[in-house]
Amino acid sequence: MNPLTLPFRLLLLPLQAVARLAQLIQEETERELADPARARRELEQIEQAQASGEISDQEGAHLENEAVARYTQVHQTTAAAADSDEG
Repeated sequence: MNPLTLPFRLLLLPLQAVARLAQLIQEETERELADPARARRELEQIEQAQASGEISDQEGAHLENEAVARYTQVHQTTAAAADSDEG
């Protein structure tokens, strides 16, 4: 390591750490959103809300469609990202 560049590299370390932290948070969020168990729990909650009368059948159908669309979109995005990483 060149002693002349050491002070500049030390100045960049906090920025590199923040960038890595942001990357880890993004990866964890994507992993959590792509989890099929999460989508299943959300659909079960909607079904329970319909059964208890908290929401109408029409609202329930709309929420179910949104949940499924969100899951498939995230799932497709993460699959496409994995494919591009491999290629």
